[in-house]
Amino acid sequence: MTRRTPVYGLDIETDTTVDGLDPGVARILTVALSSDGLDELFTGPEPELLAELDARLASIEPGVIATWNGAAFDLPFIADRAALHGVTIGLRLELDPRIVVRGRALPGHRGAYRCAWHRHAHLDAYRVYKGDVGPALRISCGLKSIARFVGLPVVEVDRERIHDLDQEALHAYASSDARLARVLAERRWASARRAVDSHPVELCPPVDHGRRVAAMRAAADRVPPATPAHQVQVGPRPAPTESPRRAPRDPFADAG
Repeated sequence: MTRRTPVYGLDIETDTTVDGLDPGVARILTVALSSDGLDELFTGPEPELLAELDARLASIEPGVIATWNGAAFDLPFIADRAALHGVTIGLRLELDPRIVVRGRALPGHRGAYRCAWHRHAHLDAYRVYKGDVGPALRISCGLKSIARFVGLPVVEVDRERIHDLDQEALHAYASSDARLARVLAERRWASARRAVDSHPVELCPPVDHGRRVAAMRAAADRVPPATPAHQVQVGPRPAPTESPRRAPRDPFADAG
C-alpha cells in the first residue's frame, strides 16, 4: 500500500498595531506548523523565527505545505519579511496570473503565486474549497466557516487585535488555524492533491517595500493638520434686545 504524502498545515499571525496585512510595515509574530500528531510554533525575534522555521522545513520528510489563502498572503508575506532581514530561506514563488485574487492583492504584489519550500510542494486549500464547495453550497469559504460547516472546532479571536493576545492565546489561535488547514486538505486529499502547485520555474524576487513605504510615510507627513473647530460660547447667552412694538393700525381709521 502506497503511503500518503505528508501534509503540513502552516499559518502566520502578524502585528496588528500597524496594518497587519502589509509586509512592508508589519512583522510576523508567530508561525504555526501542524503535522499529524504535532503542532509546532515559531516565535521570538523575526529573523530568528524565520531561520528556525526554514531549518525545520529543510529537516522534515518532504511533503505538501497546506495553507488557507497562502498563495496570496502567508507565503509571499514570509518571503518579503525574510528578504527585509537578509535571511536566506528555501521558499520559492512564481507569480501565477491564473489565480484569481478577490479584493486587493498583498501590498507591493500583483497577484498570487505557485510556491515550493525546500523539497515541499504547496497546496492552497482555500482555492480547493472555493472552486467547488463554496459555489455548490453557497457558503463562505473562510477557514472558520468551512471548519464549522464540517464540524471541526475553531478558535475565534478579534482579528484586528491580534497584538492584544497573550502568548498562550496567540499560540492556540495560530496552531488551530494551521491544524484546520491541514485537516481540511487531508479530508479532500483525493481531489485536493490535483490542485498541488506545480514546481515554480520563473522565480519572483522578493518585493522591496522600502520605496513604497517611504512614499506612504512622506504622503502622511504632508497631510495638513485638521482645522480646529470654531470656538463656541459655552456661557449663558445674553438676553435678546427687544425692539419697541408698534401699535397695530386701525383698519377703519381712514374711513370717512
